[in-house]
Amino acid sequence: MLSVRPALALGTLALGLSACSVTVRPNVSLTGSTSNLIARFAPDRGEGSSYFVGEAVRFQLTTRTAGYVTLVALQNGFATTLAQNVYVNAGTTVFPRPQDGVTYNVAAPRGVQRVRAIFTRTRPTGDLILRGTYDGTQWNAATSAYLTPYAASDRDVQETFLYIR
Repeated sequence: MLSVRPALALGTLALGLSACSVTVRPNVSLTGSTSNLIARFAPDRGEGSSYFVGEAVRFQLTTRTAGYVTLVALQNGFATTLAQNVYVNAGTTVFPRPQDGVTYNVAAPRGVQRVRAIFTRTRPTGDLILRGTYDGTQWNAATSAYLTPYAASDRDVQETFLYIR
């Protein structure tokens, strides 16, 4: 699980990353993942790296073109949005960005954690609304439904994972 700590606030808001299957691979069964607009998406220590509860984690996203990014996570079946429709230039962007005024700190439960980057070249006309619980198939379906209005050449999805110890 990730927690977001506002730079000037006293409280900590826990945001989730999933504790799902160890066999996660980028772009598995994701609609929109064939356009290759995302060159790289990984935690700052690399995909599959380990973080201890309380440590900060950042995500490096490299895109081949400018566009809009939404980051989502899944924790024990509950999906959470970490960033929504954030404009990025071509190249590498590190999340959270300094202007976001937050940090992502990992929190229990321990295990494999997944995060998904959803990219569109054009500004999304709506937000990705995640409610209730999801298994992997339902999470893929929600991502695919969100991307349906955009041409396959104008969208991409990448997924990464890390271990929380």
